[in-house]
Amino acid sequence: MSPRRTVARTRRTARRLVVDAAGYATLARQVPSPNRDPRPAGEAVTLLVVHGISLPPGVFGGDGIEELFTNRLDPDAHPYYGTVAALRVSAHFLIRRDGTLIQFVACGERAWHAGESSWRGRARCNDFSVGIELEGADDVPYTAAQYAMLARLVRALRRRYPVTDIAGHSDIAPGRKTDPGATFDWARLHRLIAPRARPPRPSQPSPPSPPQRGAA
Repeated sequence: MSPRRTVARTRRTARRLVVDAAGYATLARQVPSPNRDPRPAGEAVTLLVVHGISLPPGVFGGDGIEELFTNRLDPDAHPYYGTVAALRVSAHFLIRRDGTLIQFVACGERAWHAGESSWRGRARCNDFSVGIELEGADDVPYTAAQYAMLARLVRALRRRYPVTDIAGHSDIAPGRKTDPGATFDWARLHRLIAPRARPPRPSQPSPPSPPQRGAA
């Protein structure tokens, strides 16, 4: 291999998003949250839950989300903060509007993101899911950078865990939660995470069709 190709391959590898055996994502800025606990013994990650969040609501770019997930939110800093500052919540990941990836909890542990929830007849979704927050609001379109990073993260998580489904917070807690909202483009996400089409090799089946919402 030529030196130029070696350098290009090294750069691609360095930029690759990988979830390691401990459940930490490369390329993610680590901001540890105390709002976590062990998963039940033997419980595998089979569900990814997409959320939407902004603090204050509809305002982007501040420190409120990180402060909430690390129990540092000042209830006097904004009128809305007094209603949520005492909550003990977190998510595994947050994707900012510019695509920046932040991790609060290792994927091998439970983050407290789902609350009262159920998916395909199973309650307590925190036990078997990874929670991914997108900085946004139900009525504001998410950014191209967020979709790109979310797709990379989903692919990395699927390489590490036996993920079978992707759902919104509103899907696992219908009537109680509405995020990520009607502006979230599920078809766009599935196009981004679908395997690249390649001609099938002899004696091998054709690549699978892109998944539908609720299936990874």
